[in-house]
Amino acid sequence: MTEPQPQPRATGTQWPRWEVFKQDAPGRPHQAVGSVHAGDPLHALLTARNVFVRRPAAVSLWCVPEGDLLTTTPEELVTTPALLDASGTSGTYHVGVKRTIRRSMTFVDLSGTVNAGGPGDALRQARTLHPDALAWMVFPESAVVRTEEDAGTVDSWFAPARDKTYKQQQYYGVIGRHASELKRAGRMPGRAASEESA
Repeated sequence: MTEPQPQPRATGTQWPRWEVFKQDAPGRPHQAVGSVHAGDPLHALLTARNVFVRRPAAVSLWCVPEGDLLTTTPEELVTTPALLDASGTSGTYHVGVKRTIRRSMTFVDLSGTVNAGGPGDALRQARTLHPDALAWMVFPESAVVRTEEDAGTVDSWFAPARDKTYKQQQYYGVIGRHASELKRAGRMPGRAASEESA
């Protein structure tokens, strides 16, 4: 696990919020799947694994502090063009793109990285690279805390989820006999006389 600097700080009575990115299989993009509240990077990763990798397959998790994310839509850029001038540390920035309005578990796909002079510059490059996106998200590489990529770490963090196959509720057994089965067999007990007259 790599730790970002500086650490996010708690506000009020809540731990800081971290955005969670999950990679389903090697070679596939990391996808934003939701967020967790955690007190430090390891806590964020452990909470993210417990919440988002209980059953779905995964090989990697990233967590990014909320304060390091810059997200916007084309409509927001019209009303707030100053977002393109947001200053910050220069370096490598990850670019996330939302392409569909369909509701799903994933919200943003990471599409790659850009070298930028700050978040505003990264956002400007993201808009140029993906002009038809519904929303863009950028964050610096230095803000990412992630699980290690070695086989031992991947196995210890994500192998248990592979054995937990999801089952619809109807696949679970019924204790005793189902009422419909008793009705078909004509063995459904009738109401007591006192209940029928009431």
